[in-house]
Amino acid sequence: MTDKKGDDGKKLSLNKPGKLELKKTVDAGQVKQSFSHGRSKSVAVEVRKKRTFVQGQSGRMSEVRGGEKAAAEQAPVQQEAAPQVEAGDQHLTNDEMAKRAQVLQNAKKAEEEAAREAQKDAEARAKREKADAERRAKEKADEERRAKAEAKAKAEKEAAEKKKVQEDARRQAEKAQMAAQRAEKSSSAPAAKKPEAKPAPKPKKKEVKKQDNNKRDDRRRGKGKLSVANFGEEQRQRSLASVKRARQKQKRQEGGGQSDQNKQKREVTLPDHITVQELANRMSEKAAVVVKTLMQMGTMVTINQTIDADTAQIVVEELGHVVKRVSDADVEVDLTGPDDDDADMIPRAPIVTVMGHVDHGKTSLLDALRETDVVDKEAGGITQHIGAYQVTMASGAKISFVDTPGHEAFTAMRARGAELTDIVILVVAADDGVMPQTIEAIRHAKAAEVPIIVAINKIDKPGADPTRVRTELLQHEIQVESMGGDVMDVEVSAKQRLNLENLEETILLQAEVLELKANPNRAAEGVVVEAKQERGRGNIATVMVQRGTLNIGDIFVVGSEWGRVRALVNDHGHHVKSSGPATPVEVLGLQGTPAAGDQLIVVESEAKAREVSEYRTNKDKAAKAAASGRGTLEELFSQIAAGEVKELPVLIKGDVQGSIEALQGTFDKLGRDDVKVKVLHGAVGAINESDITLARASNALIIGFNVRANPQARELAKRDGVDIRYYSIIYDAADDVKRMMSGLLDPVYQEKFIGYAEIRETFNISKIGTIAGCMVTEGVVKRGAKVRLLRDNVVVHDGQLGQLKRFKDDVKEVKSGFECGMSFENYNDLKVGDMIECFEMEQIEQEI
Repeated sequence: MTDKKGDDGKKLSLNKPGKLELKKTVDAGQVKQSFSHGRSKSVAVEVRKKRTFVQGQSGRMSEVRGGEKAAAEQAPVQQEAAPQVEAGDQHLTNDEMAKRAQVLQNAKKAEEEAAREAQKDAEARAKREKADAERRAKEKADEERRAKAEAKAKAEKEAAEKKKVQEDARRQAEKAQMAAQRAEKSSSAPAAKKPEAKPAPKPKKKEVKKQDNNKRDDRRRGKGKLSVANFGEEQRQRSLASVKRARQKQKRQEGGGQSDQNKQKREVTLPDHITVQELANRMSEKAAVVVKTLMQMGTMVTINQTIDADTAQIVVEELGHVVKRVSDADVEVDLTGPDDDDADMIPRAPIVTVMGHVDHGKTSLLDALRETDVVDKEAGGITQHIGAYQVTMASGAKISFVDTPGHEAFTAMRARGAELTDIVILVVAADDGVMPQTIEAIRHAKAAEVPIIVAINKIDKPGADPTRVRTELLQHEIQVESMGGDVMDVEVSAKQRLNLENLEETILLQAEVLELKANPNRAAEGVVVEAKQERGRGNIATVMVQRGTLNIGDIFVVGSEWGRVRALVNDHGHHVKSSGPATPVEVLGLQGTPAAGDQLIVVESEAKAREVSEYRTNKDKAAKAAASGRGTLEELFSQIAAGEVKELPVLIKGDVQGSIEALQGTFDKLGRDDVKVKVLHGAVGAINESDITLARASNALIIGFNVRANPQARELAKRDGVDIRYYSIIYDAADDVKRMMSGLLDPVYQEKFIGYAEIRETFNISKIGTIAGCMVTEGVVKRGAKVRLLRDNVVVHDGQLGQLKRFKDDVKEVKSGFECGMSFENYNDLKVGDMIECFEMEQIEQEI
């Protein structure tokens, strides 16, 4: 769609389908704009031409060249020619004519909007240029004022210095004049010509000249570098850092040695071992100073090396600080907390352990007691057995049972000092009577010092004889109440469920006598009954809480392990939020697997738990390394001789009862009032695992007379370091035991004379004391020996020889006929003619 050409040759057309546009009427160009400080910028400029349109009678718009005046002149002409145009453009519709007019109006509005934007930009640019000009003028005025102020201050400073120089010159002249007058008055020769006073020096010219030279030098130096800071200045000023350094240097020179006196003393806590860097940090000293001090002491170390507490103490005292010694074992101090008040204690359930011989119905009795639990009946039976459980009777009373198959867990608890069990139920079959493991259980219960309740089981069998059981128990110091003793007994039948209620009532009666109480409102403490590791659940420990309440989220230490309680599961398999005293519970959240009998203690923070765990782990490693050969008889002799063993525990196993009785009788005859042998256990048969466990718990020596240990016992003894000695002659065993008992006796010391020396001359040396020049007259004098000072054959001092020298060298000994120098420890009253008696203390072993 096109239109006819106008007078100017341009035409309005649709260049693209559906788009009506005008050809470009804008001329573009670039202008370079300059700013302050030498900056410039190129700006794009558009020059728009103003176009004038006139509408004819047919409504068609046409452009007029020459502006508005030409448009006004052309308007009538177009109006006159309008009929002709309309006649030639009758092919355009009214809608097209209206759209064309609308486009032209929009173009006109766009041009007007662009003109207004250009005017706004010009006004904003003018405001910015004006503001920049004002800012530059203000900065220039400020610089001028600052330059004037600095010049004024400089002039005042020069005037003050000039005045000071003049004042100094005047004072020097006055001093010279006064000195001349004094010299004139003190002259003794009246005829002599009085010395004329020297004319006062003229420092004015020299000082002024020197000042001018300094001023010129300063100006010369100042002109070396030009910056904004010194622009307009004639002289460079001294920096603040330089002035500060000069003041510090002057203070150091004036202070002298006062810095050491004003040094702050700190209290330094020293553990058993500490690194050099940590020691320096605790003293607030530089690590280089600590390393230097150690090197002066002859110890070459680096900051990452570890030193012992004694060396660290010397360094701390050398640097003027106060030492506070602590031990690594202090982390366990007050770990369990204070003792509970009686007002906070409430009754708790008794903790009962069932022990007895195999096949005497111990497991059946445990199952029967669990079936009497009314809570389990309501819950539909027992769902889980975790090694410990709690029974609730019909009366509401509760009893906690610990399942200890065999005696390993019970012995481990006693070996670790855990007092978990309150009552022991000794199960004895009425048809079998007292058996070897029954006797062993009795010894374990007595060693734990807990009361015993005898449960005579299998009374429903035809050959049952409870009276025979009570009689056999008398041989092992177990006297029941029916025979005038204090041990309670109950006849039960686990299979027929007979008298189980009487047994539980007896347990509650014994617990009432014991007055078992605990404080639930404190941090929890307990003992591990058993521990294991399960896939998906991690390390799990069955814990019997002794006092306090164990909650989810508590941080605890158990043996050499630590953890945070993630979940608690009771003996019925239900998750609980807390567990009170005398309650068995499964604990999840341990970092490792503890051992049976380890004590669980809740601590306040994870850092404390980690510290205790690390200390116990290191202690266990050191104990294992030190006790790798603990079971040998020779080391046992050395331990006894050192006084570490106060009593000799022995476990005897023989082939016949007569041999055992003979050994026991022999050991009893060897005993005295101050030393004796303690026989823990004596039985017939081979050495088994139970014997190894008992010997390990009591640190005892196992004597096998014509018997041997089974393979399992040998492996366990090798693992636990228990010494087993085999004998076939009774006198060999007696001789070894006699030697071990001799080591228990107190050692006897006897003086052994080694030499005499006579003091020929004495010398006083500062920081050392009195040195005696001696002649050895008899025997030999050894360094480190004990000495006595004899004056007129009277002992005046008894002490230790400090130093022994020959000429300038330290010597170990000086023989008779040679001279030497000696000094005593902490004693200086040495005189010429005194005799020195030298002797040693010799230890004499006692024999039984």
